[in-house]
Amino acid sequence: MIRLVLADDQALVRAGFRALLSAQPDMEVVGEAGEGGEALRLTRELRPDVVLMDIRMPGMDGLEAARLIAADPALTAVRVVILTTFDLDEYVFEALRNGASGFLVKDTEPAELLRGVRVVAAGDALLSPNVTRRLIEEYAAGALRPTAAPVAELALLTDREREIVALVGRGLSNDEIAEHLVLSPLTAKTHVSRAMTKLSVRDRAQLVVFAYETALVTPGHTTP
Repeated sequence: MIRLVLADDQALVRAGFRALLSAQPDMEVVGEAGEGGEALRLTRELRPDVVLMDIRMPGMDGLEAARLIAADPALTAVRVVILTTFDLDEYVFEALRNGASGFLVKDTEPAELLRGVRVVAAGDALLSPNVTRRLIEEYAAGALRPTAAPVAELALLTDREREIVALVGRGLSNDEIAEHLVLSPLTAKTHVSRAMTKLSVRDRAQLVVFAYETALVTPGHTTP
């Protein structure tokens, strides 16, 4: 059972999400919040698998709440999915940098929302939608004035790990990386996990951001 907390300042929006999610046999909405501070409190109390978090809320906003959840060692198993009205939004990018596992536009199709929740709950980053790649490429291209790329951290990675992080940044799954490099899927997964540990990132979403910020992947670079 996937346990969820919904955080949005609009009660009608929360009701719509609750109706959709609660109707699924593998999902349970365990809490609702109308602002970020309450979302943080509920997350610490209930330890859900996934938090669907709106960015713009009164009081503490979703960006800060997501950052605090990601920074809490007791909440490492909790995944945050950002809900947004506008896809190309620098705040969404900042949420990805700070630990969110992905984002969904609020008017996404119900089937895509449910798929996204299941992907994130399974431990993968919600990076498949083209809009996420477009957001990161837009930011990495300089349109949103990114901070200095953490190039020094590249020295922490082996040549193979750099190659694999680049492939993660280009949107490949572990199985696709294994096929591309002629490795076993387990070996590919091990390399990804080691890179995440060395770079102190929560999941693949932050690896993708890192790949762009360090120019391991450049905007417009297509998958192999």
